[in-house]
Amino acid sequence: MTQVITRFAPSPTGMLHVGSVRTALVCWLFARNQGGKFILRIDDTDLERSKQEYTDAIISDLTWLGLEWDRLEYQSKRTERYDAVIAEMLAKGDLYPCYETPTELDLKRKSLIGQGKPPIYDRAALRMTDGDRAKYEAEGRKPHLRFKMRDSDIHWKDHVRGDVHFAVSQISDPVVVREDGRPLYHLCSVIDDVDFGATHIVRGEDHVTNTACHVHMFMALGAKVPEFAHLSLLADADGGKLSKRVGSSSAGELRDEEGLEPMAILSLLAKLGTSDPIALHKDLGELAKEFDFSKFSRTMAKLDIADMLRLNAQLLHEMDYAIAKSRLDAIGITCSEEFWNIVRANIARLSDVKEWQNIIFGNITPVIANDDREFIVAAREALPAEMNADAWGVWTNALKEKTGRKGKALFMPLRQAITGMDHGPEMAPLLPIIGRDKILERLVA
Repeated sequence: MTQVITRFAPSPTGMLHVGSVRTALVCWLFARNQGGKFILRIDDTDLERSKQEYTDAIISDLTWLGLEWDRLEYQSKRTERYDAVIAEMLAKGDLYPCYETPTELDLKRKSLIGQGKPPIYDRAALRMTDGDRAKYEAEGRKPHLRFKMRDSDIHWKDHVRGDVHFAVSQISDPVVVREDGRPLYHLCSVIDDVDFGATHIVRGEDHVTNTACHVHMFMALGAKVPEFAHLSLLADADGGKLSKRVGSSSAGELRDEEGLEPMAILSLLAKLGTSDPIALHKDLGELAKEFDFSKFSRTMAKLDIADMLRLNAQLLHEMDYAIAKSRLDAIGITCSEEFWNIVRANIARLSDVKEWQNIIFGNITPVIANDDREFIVAAREALPAEMNADAWGVWTNALKEKTGRKGKALFMPLRQAITGMDHGPEMAPLLPIIGRDKILERLVA
């Protein structure tokens, strides 16, 4: 059997947003599930918009997520190869020069639309004479190159969308080389997929029409057409267009601004748009074992940042101190194992540890309701002399007998006075950490 090879091909014209992370993850999971290889290809042929800082960020983000690649390629280093293939395709008639200006093409499109016809290029350039071309050259016009689509309609069995069919009469010959001689995405991508042996191409459903053109390009190059999987696009939690905030969030922002752990992000993105339930997975290996394209739906997948936060909280609640310590050290938070085990069930982000340190060790404003002032005075008087593991039970039992309070009326005023919060870790282990002197300072009615 042919080894499965997938590729993820981001353009370094911006940060790696969450939709692209999902595509990269699906490529990675399928390759690992099949015992295949995963290629990272940086599509940096757009010299004006491509920036090294974005390339570095993409590589950094994928590394942080654990989506390691088996091969790394840069399109900017393959210009000689593209030029050679373009020359061959021109000689065979698979590419042809066109001299229309953008204004002329726009007028043609508007005319066709006005007639109720699809805005398909009319191949006028193929009817030009040598004299026509010489005239345009004399005017200083430089040709762009189009790929000549074949006469046959296009079919493929998509791993997500099922049977896909395109009538070639409804597709324009795509421009593949600019007037300045630089090749565009379409042709470069296909040449790379042929050269690197890509067997499966996974991308968003917004690329379906591009894929139709690419199928004929693979044929023109005499290559086997890869298999395709077009993932549904992402929607917000209400099923509408994905908000700019979530949709444009990069992996770095999810890490640095949202405070999310890799597996919280990956656990959600791996299951979006599938029949599997959203649940926390401990590592990528688990996700790879469960991967199956047959689980994916064509329905737009809903992405809710709250689901990531929920998974992140669950991950942290179960995280051992040995793992948490390195994470905390990386963000400049020093935390003992005892403190971690006390607060971890009450945090959604690692940065929340710092907040609890401020609450417990810093200066807070006690919350004491007017109706609780006499109770707080009694609590101060009944505070045990020694703050040990039994102090909370001894203290609350004594107050229950003295004041008659019980349940929430007994516990909540103490929590609010001591921590300034109406929720948080169990009070029993907190008392010894806070210390008797600080507790007395906060029990002031």
